[in-house]
Amino acid sequence: MRLLTFQHNEQAKVGIQQKETVYDLQKLTEQFNQANDESLLMEYDLDSIVIQNEEVMESIISVWQWAEKNIDSLSGVTYKWEDVKILAPVNRPGKLVCVGNNYMDHCIEQDVEPPKKPMIFSKWASCIIGPDDAIKLPEESVQVDYEAELAVVIGKKGKNITEEEALDYVFGYTIINDVSARDIQFEDVQWVRGKSYDTFAPIGPVIVTKDEIEDPHQLDITLELNGEKLQDSNTTNLIFNIPYIISYLSKGFTFEPGDIIATGTPHGVGVFRDPQVFLKSGDTCTIEIENIGVLENTVD
Repeated sequence: MRLLTFQHNEQAKVGIQQKETVYDLQKLTEQFNQANDESLLMEYDLDSIVIQNEEVMESIISVWQWAEKNIDSLSGVTYKWEDVKILAPVNRPGKLVCVGNNYMDHCIEQDVEPPKKPMIFSKWASCIIGPDDAIKLPEESVQVDYEAELAVVIGKKGKNITEEEALDYVFGYTIINDVSARDIQFEDVQWVRGKSYDTFAPIGPVIVTKDEIEDPHQLDITLELNGEKLQDSNTTNLIFNIPYIISYLSKGFTFEPGDIIATGTPHGVGVFRDPQVFLKSGDTCTIEIENIGVLENTVD
């Protein structure tokens, strides 16, 4: 299932995407209840749905399966993709954990040895923005860079998770742009401030539930800047795969539903290009990950 948060008539709603159509989950549920003499209630907030996960998703699946069978009799439940504003699917993760230098091709472009263990840092949730929102360039940085990444959304609480069971804790996958002020990042030595300016975590456009992605380690990932492809790789190049990352991190802290893991970026980032390429006002960043979608943001 492809879940999203969208805005229509100034109201934020949870939707289900099918190709170029967005289905309003609240309206679907109301019509499901009326047709089946049910009284299903659920949070119409994707953060809350992810947090409640197993309790809520069973109801959502029931509503959606009914809707697919009765699509011709439904009324007022759909919008065209281009007629709504797509928001960040979630914006209140308890933890936004990032993995650095996690693509072999990214290590090669830096001429560094691949890490022996995952390099971990974090971003603040306050830097999350949605598709089509503007990345704001901070006055104190002149080296703001892009990083296309596959993001994992956690759906179940867990500590000391084994690699074998790690994917059981995944709710789904989305796209994140790990925007980075390189001059601040390298000046500070530790990376959090340079990675966590407001607007430095565009995310979306949807969360694809894990059952829709046969193998998250077989996905093409690209980034275009103003139409020029600067990153082009595949998640097969991840050094540490998703089960290992989840297991490794859960030895130190407890994962909670709604937490997000940014799994790293492939080669082609601006700071390691010759000549270097940094974001400037008026630019457009477009990230595409196979089977997930396209995340596009302008730069202001």
